[in-house]
Amino acid sequence: MKRYEAIKTICDFLKREDIVISPTGDISRELFILRDSHQNFYMMGSMGLTSSIGFGLAICFPKKRVIVIEGDGSILMNMGSLATIGHYAPHNLIHIILDNEVYESTGGQSSVSTTANLERVAKSVGYKIVQKVKSEKNLRDFFREIKSSIKGPIFILVKVERGGISERIPRVPYTPEEITTYFQKFLRKHTRKIKKA
Repeated sequence: MKRYEAIKTICDFLKREDIVISPTGDISRELFILRDSHQNFYMMGSMGLTSSIGFGLAICFPKKRVIVIEGDGSILMNMGSLATIGHYAPHNLIHIILDNEVYESTGGQSSVSTTANLERVAKSVGYKIVQKVKSEKNLRDFFREIKSSIKGPIFILVKVERGGISERIPRVPYTPEEITTYFQKFLRKHTRKIKKA
């Protein structure tokens, strides 16, 4: 499965009210092409912090699903966040790792995901549901399973091929300030809805 196909499948699963956090680099560029939205927070310039930001948002907005999408290189730079997420166990967090075994955005250097066994780490630190998938069909089937009934945190390791379409598409065309402003407006709108309820 190609990374772009995996992201497209994830986008098909997303609900309009979901919060989506993506990392610096290629994943954000492909997410932008497939499903640009003010509810997407494109994390620019801070590799490894995607899961930490997602965790904080999951705690602050317990009535919303928070979807973290990052690569193996990103989570390997911040393994401590897995333990934190597992310990506090936010029920609304879905953590998706697109694992192509390289640092794609910085030149394709090999990562250590082949020996790190990320799904076993996630299970050992307390993620409620841990799943490894290798095909688009497996990913779609799993998303159907967790659509409404299963509580998280959920960890999905998605094996993807190296390479993608990001080299043929531009960078996310927003400045970090614009991304923050759009995302804050989305969160404020949601906060008002909670207070009215």
